[in-house]
Amino acid sequence: QVQLVESGGGLVQAGGSLRLSCAASGRTFSSYAMGWFRQAPGKEREFVAAISKSGGSTYYTDSVKGRFTISRDNAKNTVFLQMNSLKPEDTAVYYCAAKPGSSAYFRSAYNYWGQGTQVTVSS
Repeated sequence: QVQLVESGGGLVQAGGSLRLSCAASGRTFSSYAMGWFRQAPGKEREFVAAISKSGGSTYYTDSVKGRFTISRDNAKNTVFLQMNSLKPEDTAVYYCAAKPGSSAYFRSAYNYWGQGTQVTVSS
């Protein structure tokens, strides 16, 4: 069982930056691939980024490539999402998720989810 708690969301102007954190419980954090998803009002929850168990491989949806960076600290059971050059269309609730084994793009592949953190980007 893994429990995830996101933090770091907030209100920022377009062009600004935010760093999201996701703290995981348990002693087997390094056994889980981690992902970030987001859900805007009236839209489906969508994949944003994922990172492998070791942190050696990362994956991004096209719309955030070059602006967002996912990373993890297995010693601190934490995964991060650094978001730069934010745009109004990045406004959403951001969720972190965990799955055993390899990384995945699909929401259904993830077993554990946090409660989400709101990111609002004003124009």
